Amino acid sequence: MYIQMKRMLVGILCAFSFLQSSAQLRQQYILKDNWEFRSDKSGADAIWEKVTVPHCWNAEDGITADYYRGTAQYRYHLSILPEMLKKRVFLRFEAVSQVADIFINGIKVGTHKGAFNAFCFEITSLLKKGDNLLEVKVSNSPDNDIAPLTGDFTVFGGIYRPVSLLLLPKTCITPLDYASSGIYIHQDQVDSKRAELSIVTKVNSSQPGKALSVRTSVFNAQGKAIGSTTTTNKSYVKGETAKFINKLNIDRPILWDGCKSPYLYRVFVEVLKGDAVVDTLSQYTGLRYYTVDAEKGFFLNGKPYKIKGVNRHQDREGKGWAISNEDHNEDMDLIKEIGATGIRLAHYPHADYFYSLCDREGMLVWAEIPLIGKANTSSAFTENIKLQLTELIRQNFNHPSIFCWSLFNELSEGEVKNLIGELNDLAHQEDPGRLTVAAANIENRPENKVTDIMAYNTYPGWYWAQPSMMKSSVAHWNRLVGNKGIGVSEYGAGANVWHHQQDVKSAPRTDGIFHPEEWQSIVHEQNYQAISDCNFVWGSFVWNMFDFASASRNEGNLPGLNDKGLVTYDRKIKKDAFYFYKSAWVESPVLHITSKRDVARRDSVTDVKVYSNCENIRLKVNGQECGNPIKRQNIYIWQGIGLRKGENQIEVCGDRDRHVLSEKCNWILL
Repeated sequence: MYIQMKRMLVGILCAFSFLQSSAQLRQQYILKDNWEFRSDKSGADAIWEKVTVPHCWNAEDGITADYYRGTAQYRYHLSILPEMLKKRVFLRFEAVSQVADIFINGIKVGTHKGAFNAFCFEITSLLKKGDNLLEVKVSNSPDNDIAPLTGDFTVFGGIYRPVSLLLLPKTCITPLDYASSGIYIHQDQVDSKRAELSIVTKVNSSQPGKALSVRTSVFNAQGKAIGSTTTTNKSYVKGETAKFINKLNIDRPILWDGCKSPYLYRVFVEVLKGDAVVDTLSQYTGLRYYTVDAEKGFFLNGKPYKIKGVNRHQDREGKGWAISNEDHNEDMDLIKEIGATGIRLAHYPHADYFYSLCDREGMLVWAEIPLIGKANTSSAFTENIKLQLTELIRQNFNHPSIFCWSLFNELSEGEVKNLIGELNDLAHQEDPGRLTVAAANIENRPENKVTDIMAYNTYPGWYWAQPSMMKSSVAHWNRLVGNKGIGVSEYGAGANVWHHQQDVKSAPRTDGIFHPEEWQSIVHEQNYQAISDCNFVWGSFVWNMFDFASASRNEGNLPGLNDKGLVTYDRKIKKDAFYFYKSAWVESPVLHITSKRDVARRDSVTDVKVYSNCENIRLKVNGQECGNPIKRQNIYIWQGIGLRKGENQIEVCGDRDRHVLSEKCNWILL
């Protein structure tokens, strides 16, 4: 067994990257393969099966009403070589849903409660040379002391993000400060002339006390050092975590400017004993400043920058929450393709990898905790939701993409103003440099006036009224917050890409089986037009970028799914509304015929609608020019177009910046 496990470790070393510095001061092994899993759903006789982590036990049943919410067990054999015992050893889980009890060789290491944030334990003293058994007991059962207590999405179970074994020096930048990097880059003052930074580093040592120093250096994107400073602590005490604050100024900084220029600096931190470097770690950051004006909206680096955003849930068809970096990349590629400049990561903390993608791509991020629908008044619930907020902020502190911390979504039950006030104070204490925000859907609740800025979830044209009511709706909500400007955190409508109705005039039954794609498009056209016309709306976020699992739903002929996405759950089909936004938001040429999937037609006279940002748009039906369309910004409509029996060829063309585009489809009149 020992030889087999040694070979396995060598394989891990070859297959996965290290967090490393000179002389490999710190090492990270990703524990991916050779896990064993057993669900308690099958009782004591359940068979252990081989799985890889990330793993989600609701990958298949997560879109069924009776999906398994219960307990399960994981185990993994750690082979520890003698040289590894010379280091400090930590286990870091990026997320486990939602309660995890960790054991090493039968001894309990600790418990973590909360489905979305990372947690880390030191296991140095529990390890022995050779084989060591890691056991993880997991539960995604409903728990009245852990948010979310409710929500319109499936709460998948499992170790669904990566697990790392960290080998760190005896004196190291601690990974135990709420599983953060241990480095916090405070942007005390930033503008185009000067950036004043305070870099806080937390260091812990298991060795006898000796004077420690922390040297912090900043490098630009080309790798050139542009500043360095050192702080020394001469009274360091063994076992305590010491905080070092290094201040640095950068003259004429290159600002992180959203999608236009997401410029990143590297902050390199070294821990020294005397002249010897004992630990190092890098963090990336972008330098930026922003404000929200009550009348003119969002400003990034002193310039108007209206946030054109989408919401995102993290689950995938056949995977649940256990998604890969390739999945994250595909989601980002689709969000970039549509031309979005912001993302609300609903309704919980997302993967660190995705936040880093947002940094690199210049996406402004709304980050939030899973306080949804209602809160429990127990002290245990309060303690846990504060823990989840602290973890969210500390673990993601250095991501320049994040501009706000969201404290709740659609609270509708109980007296929670005091709790939200405490969370608001905690957020400002943890991070004085960012705004707090929340998303409400019920008027005049007292907690709606607690956060720095406010946003509302509103669905004119779907759950109430006609889509044209969006303009009066946002004006109304703005008045409710004292005319200080608002965001629209959710809006939209459901659509099944195989459901069509050309003469649709009003919303279908939202809980019914028929959700025509055409109505979703109409809702977005009229809703977004109203939003874009209101300067006091600092940002808006389409609900949702992708269809996602909501096990309690049964509508649109898609059981277990919320079908309000602009892209299908499997990411294979972009709905017509996707192209509405793409044609409105991107600079590159876009030309799209709507209702292309409605191939079998029964009406001999129809409208033809095209989304485009091109010029000289022309339509031909069966080779015949169809004259001039009605144009509303990026929407072109030819009314009363006649179809002949059988097959009809629809062709549209246009040009933009010397690029000629054309698109065709066939409709069959029955």
